[in-house]
Amino acid sequence: MKKIEHGGALDRAMSQYGGVRSDWLDLSTGINPEPFHLPDMSSDIWNSLPDEGLLTKALNGARTYYGAAPATAIVAAPGTQALIQLMPWMKPSGEVAVVGPTYQEHEFCFAKAGWAIRHCSSLREIPVSAGAVVIVNPNNPDGRSVDRADLLKLAEEMANRQGFLVVDEAFADMHPENSLAADAGKKGLIVLKSFGKFFGLAGLRLGFALTSPETGLFLRERLGPWAVSGPALAIAAHAFAGGEALDAFASRLQTRRKLLSEVLAAHGLMEIGGTALFSLVRHEQAHGLHDSLCRQRVLTRKFEHFADRLRFGVPLDRNDADKLHLRLTLALRAAQADWPK
Repeated sequence: MKKIEHGGALDRAMSQYGGVRSDWLDLSTGINPEPFHLPDMSSDIWNSLPDEGLLTKALNGARTYYGAAPATAIVAAPGTQALIQLMPWMKPSGEVAVVGPTYQEHEFCFAKAGWAIRHCSSLREIPVSAGAVVIVNPNNPDGRSVDRADLLKLAEEMANRQGFLVVDEAFADMHPENSLAADAGKKGLIVLKSFGKFFGLAGLRLGFALTSPETGLFLRERLGPWAVSGPALAIAAHAFAGGEALDAFASRLQTRRKLLSEVLAAHGLMEIGGTALFSLVRHEQAHGLHDSLCRQRVLTRKFEHFADRLRFGVPLDRNDADKLHLRLTLALRAAQADWPK
């Protein structure tokens, strides 16, 4: 199967356009550019296997932070990608409906496991023959959201026919209004949560599945012991209990995202979607704009199948907190001379 191209391939961009990592502004991912501050950790946490107490503390923190019910099973994994790869093995292969276009790894993993893929543009197109359904909510890359009442109805329908619904909420931290976290203990429903995107700690590789006790047991057995490192669990427990610091962290992200929209609009780029962590714009020559910005050492996310769309992550100017988007402004201004008229 053809390899999927993701954002974040800065090394590839450097090999093509030159420069070193510090020269580049990487806007190709939907990751918060500001990492949440790390706790002090003793050397023991690096020297020892993660114990049950540490895992429980992190899972309890996740339960409170995401608003999951007491009976909901929460499974920690080394990134939501590890969980996505387990989803096709929940039951014998059949037909899976993927509501998209969306994050391609879901389709890739189901297809690799022998499932027949049914592409759907909305919930109305999901066939009754589907044994599994995948929805990213809010969606990547367009930010489309599905109402939680509609998702709960779909989850009940899937459970009644012995199927399951996967709701990937990787970008839902700043958009909790449609989250199914509070209902994730229901049979046939799996809610995936990415820790690294909102908290700006993607390198930690940490994700959670919120689901029924039966499904939670299946996932834990598949992941095996010590699936998540002790430092990752300690950092998650610390971040989930962030209190006022976490509120201020979210507020700074909102400010940067608003400024991103203002900069894009000032340069004639039409936003057609997005979330708190990225903006999707339409431009007739999006690939050409991507190339022009790369020559300015700014990396965005282009799409192979959408020549008129470009995704911008949220920038952070580390040298001047009062001019968070100055680098992008200057790059867009310089790139405009190269844009096809």
